Amino acid sequence: MEKKPRTVAILKEKRSVSESAQEARKKYTRIRKALLEGLREEGKTIPQLAEALQMPLSEITYYLMTLQKFGDVTVEGIDDMDEYYIYQLKKR
Repeated sequence: MEKKPRTVAILKEKRSVSESAQEARKKYTRIRKALLEGLREEGKTIPQLAEALQMPLSEITYYLMTLQKFGDVTVEGIDDMDEYYIYQLKKR
């Protein structure tokens, strides 16, 4: 008896992912890892992360809010000057 191909295998053959989508996914993964590594030791503010990772504040904010939305990062408190929130890895 011949084994029927799985639906997922058929779809993978028929559909392809654009190069731009693949590159965007790689960029997200790279930045996510860098942010999580930057927060591993202690909580940091967005400007501290931007300086450490040499990235614009707007990009750090975007990716950090994504991590917060999906539960990887939480707000620990606020800095001494009451300007920026301090973010940390969510304790699991």
